Amino acid sequence: MDQVRAMRVFTRVIDEGSLAGAARALDLAPAVVTRLIADLEEHLGARLLNRTTRRLSLTDVGESYLERCRRILADIEEAEALASASVTDPRGNLRVLMPPAIAVHQLARHMVGFHTRYPHVSLELVVPGPVDALDESFDVTVISTRAQLQGDFIARLLARTEVILCAAPEYLARHGRPQHPSELKQHALMLPPIHELSRGVTFERCGPHGEPKDSYFTMPSRPVMTTASTDTKYACALHGLGIAGLPSFVVGDALMENALERVLPQWRIYSFTLWAAMPTRKFVPARTRAFLDFLVEIFGGKDEDPWLAAAGCPTVRPATPEAEVGAATAAVAAQGTSA
Repeated sequence: MDQVRAMRVFTRVIDEGSLAGAARALDLAPAVVTRLIADLEEHLGARLLNRTTRRLSLTDVGESYLERCRRILADIEEAEALASASVTDPRGNLRVLMPPAIAVHQLARHMVGFHTRYPHVSLELVVPGPVDALDESFDVTVISTRAQLQGDFIARLLARTEVILCAAPEYLARHGRPQHPSELKQHALMLPPIHELSRGVTFERCGPHGEPKDSYFTMPSRPVMTTASTDTKYACALHGLGIAGLPSFVVGDALMENALERVLPQWRIYSFTLWAAMPTRKFVPARTRAFLDFLVEIFGGKDEDPWLAAAGCPTVRPATPEAEVGAATAAVAAQGTSA
């Protein structure tokens, strides 16, 4: 039995709260996770988990064993990092977690360059859905969030991305180009099934120097489609179904190629920040440092939206304390990483 692997699976079962959750997180079949836990208990001669139809709980032995497992696994990771850090040529397996839209629309186009530069690094990329917090089971987690980062970890600022309204020129030619947010009720909208939308959306318009100029609150009309899939909204917008709210990093190329047109370009909805985060470690493997540096290089590493700037349709950002806090957070994170 691979006892270290079994320990990792056992700790993940506790972290996820279920065998099925651990299986999903580790990309293993549920039967494999169940078998590993059973083999571990048989090897130890003790029951680690109390199983019911609704929940799992640790036995007294399980609690003691979990504490020691975490120490052992941390020591193993540090030993591996120490050995890897001594190698100037990055190599080995790198586990990365990121939102699928970032992987598809940004990382994929640069992977040939990364592999050419670091041929001995193998990337294990997991793209389950939205990612707004660090997952310590991965070497690098790419986070997209509107909130300030919290926790004991290292983060590198990648970029800021704005959610904008856009539609195919053919759709706008047929149905007209709205000039004010109030006119959106006359259009076919594609929206995410986010609870916040039920409370309405506030549009903001700023002057040339970021000074507040105007705002408009509206309740979204009945959409032609709701979906949590960014790529589905993107594809439907390209085919002329209606107006969609999409991140700039998804639609940047389509805007430059005139396949999509920005709607209400003077009005701002919201933006969020992209970060590359990793657990705090005394020793960071060369492959991890190389990938972090590579991400900063391809995204720009600034508190700016490079995709709207490249497409020639940036939105003036409000000059508010909130924006200044975001910039300060980015600076602190960058300093913490370089230390």
